[in-house]
Amino acid sequence: MTQYDRKKRCAAALLALTILVMTACGGAGGGQTAPASDAPGKQAADAGDTEGQAADAVAGQSAEQPDVTAAIPLQMIDDNYRTYYEVFVYSFCDSDEDGIGDLQGLLSRLDYINDGDDTTDTDLGCNGIWLMPIHPSPTYHKYDVTDYYGIDPAYGTMEDFQELLAACDERGIKVIMDLVLNHTSSGHPWFVEACEYLCELGTAEPDPSECPYVDYYHFSKEPGDGYCQVEGCNWYYEARFWEGMPDLNLDCEALREEIAKITQYWLAMGVGGFRLDAVKEYYSDSAPDSIAFLTWLTDTVKSQKEDAYLVGEAWLNLNAYAQYYESGIDSLFDFHFAGAEGVIAKVLNGSSAGRYGEAVASLDGIFGQYNEDYIDAPFYTNHDMARSAGYYTGENADCRVKMAGAMNLFMSGSAFVYYGEELGMKGSGKDENKRAPMYWSKDESAEGMCDGPADMEDFEMKYDSLAEQEQDASSIYSYYKKAIKIRNQNPEIARGTVEYLEQVSGESVCVLKKTYDGSELLLLFATGAQPQSVDLSGVELNGHAVDDTTQIRGMLLTGEEQARVDDAAVTMPAYSVLALK
Repeated sequence: MTQYDRKKRCAAALLALTILVMTACGGAGGGQTAPASDAPGKQAADAGDTEGQAADAVAGQSAEQPDVTAAIPLQMIDDNYRTYYEVFVYSFCDSDEDGIGDLQGLLSRLDYINDGDDTTDTDLGCNGIWLMPIHPSPTYHKYDVTDYYGIDPAYGTMEDFQELLAACDERGIKVIMDLVLNHTSSGHPWFVEACEYLCELGTAEPDPSECPYVDYYHFSKEPGDGYCQVEGCNWYYEARFWEGMPDLNLDCEALREEIAKITQYWLAMGVGGFRLDAVKEYYSDSAPDSIAFLTWLTDTVKSQKEDAYLVGEAWLNLNAYAQYYESGIDSLFDFHFAGAEGVIAKVLNGSSAGRYGEAVASLDGIFGQYNEDYIDAPFYTNHDMARSAGYYTGENADCRVKMAGAMNLFMSGSAFVYYGEELGMKGSGKDENKRAPMYWSKDESAEGMCDGPADMEDFEMKYDSLAEQEQDASSIYSYYKKAIKIRNQNPEIARGTVEYLEQVSGESVCVLKKTYDGSELLLLFATGAQPQSVDLSGVELNGHAVDDTTQIRGMLLTGEEQARVDDAAVTMPAYSVLALK
């Protein structure tokens, strides 16, 4: 039994004791109906709002409600439906005071992501980490690799990485690495040796038996679209991104054998899978060829580790990237919902809530036609996008930032959160701005603070740092923690098939039913600035009509008003989310 397993058993025992005590004392728990002294069937958001509590409020005393989720156990299933935290090591946490984040810095903050203890509420609760590239590279972003088997010295050592993997394993965290196979760095020894060989050839034709690396890239004697000249001779090479990133020739069998060795190396070390960069660029002019290579890669990795998780980046429109599921890959990032022009932002900036419901419910038909075992990968922002705090201005901006996080996290699949989004960090314009230092403190000299990319512009954050937000129960950070907790308590959220209940939804209300393993959960989203009433008469949930016995499984609020359930009538405050079971 691992340390993580022992912690989970202890947590379960403690939870059972807590529930027993609360029951004996008449304490409010998740989904309990109101006391008999209240109006029949009436529930407050986080427990019964009793007359005594109301009197306390009038008298100016505290009338805080117990958290409805407090007595609900986490259900952390060990599969590939997870909540991933995207980490740019360079800007996350600096352990040696050189201004650059590193693996030891990440280790020191691992408890922030997940402390492995189900009884605490001091961690985010993510059970997956996506590490942006950590291989040796001449750039700060490291998407141009010079050694697929190494760790960039600025980040630490292989021993540091192995220590990180062990610590994550104890906490039940699956670590996936960025794997960049479309191109290497122009400084990679493969490319350097190939160019040296070509420049020494003169007019002779290249012979892979003399230098196998000439087949690893696309070389030509004629310039072409997307080609750059080899320095020192009249040869050209394909480099679609920029001259420092020569494209790999993925038809080369010797290169494929090398790629298989690379994936095996990291999987054997304990890595849980890979985030695959730029899969649509494997063959820039041919989606079928890119999908064929992705099929080979997926089959190769799955043969090495059956439960390895693969998620691909295909920055295309929905119907175009859906086709890449034909490869058998686990997941593709769901760009349709992400960014300032995605479904989530458009709904929160005025479009009908039904747009979200219809879009979410349509995914199974769109993706399932290519791969019935697909796992969607919803995300809201990433390192290539402007951060979401800039999507919303004016009144209720912070409410919409919070709601956007919930709408992402409550989608089915493996949800991804970019570091700092849970704080409402800013960052737009040039890429360096989008990868600013994690906002641990307003004091730039505080322990762990990074300098950020050298070419990052100066700008001020819109919301407080973690140091302030962790003390504020109404902060964006506290909201994200609670949203992830609700996701972890209800497997239906990540794993459920989705039905959009249009008949009880409205312009500013979206109602979804999720079904998983025979269990149903309702999710209600109030996406506008006004309170909403929802009549759930006629809606069946787990074989019963929605009434005063229906459990409240979670509540996310952005203001002081509480949601209420009175039989089948639901009253929701502005910008709120309710989970019922």
